[in-house]
Amino acid sequence: MYAIIRDRGKQYKVSEGEVLDLDLLPAATAGDAIEFKDVLLTSNGEGQVQVGEPTLSVKVTGTVVTPLVKGKKIDVVHFRRRKDSMDKKGHRQPFTRIKIDKIEA
Repeated sequence: MYAIIRDRGKQYKVSEGEVLDLDLLPAATAGDAIEFKDVLLTSNGEGQVQVGEPTLSVKVTGTVVTPLVKGKKIDVVHFRRRKDSMDKKGHRQPFTRIKIDKIEA
């Protein structure tokens, strides 16, 4: 069984027991329960699919495993030709790691 949920403008395909990284939830602590109410689609794995118009009355619950996970570092470099000038900046996107516990139809 899997579901497609929407969280703050992004869509994720989730199934029970799966661990995924969401954009940072600043108020989250380890062990917090999170409920996703925007469920767009569910499937039982046997070919039966329910599509919401726009959402379904299905709850997806999960728990916070790690409240802050830093993503891969990326370097942003801006060169200016013939100016002898350069800007270099780095960025690591913060995530919250969540384990999906249950999909309730």
